[in-house]
Amino acid sequence: MSATIEELTVNYEEDGIEVVKELDKAVLSKGAWATVVYRYQQWEKAKEAYSEDKYVIRRYQKVDGMYRVKSKFNISSKDQATKLVEILSGWLQG
Repeated sequence: MSATIEELTVNYEEDGIEVVKELDKAVLSKGAWATVVYRYQQWEKAKEAYSEDKYVIRRYQKVDGMYRVKSKFNISSKDQATKLVEILSGWLQG
């Protein structure tokens, strides 16, 4: 858990291997509830290489001074991310 938005990350290490490697993040909203979108790669043990880029949107709630994950949505591929951008762009031009 983290006390500030800047400290929030999806980086995750297991047995000395960085299993989830954060490449970038963008804060969509701040406050008692924060929303952050991450771009990351996941270690694929069978291939001994990192995956293609993946994306996740996480919603955090600050409780007792610490941010806790309350929900998340994984965007499974670049294709799905592109479709999401197209749909949202269309709606916003509306």
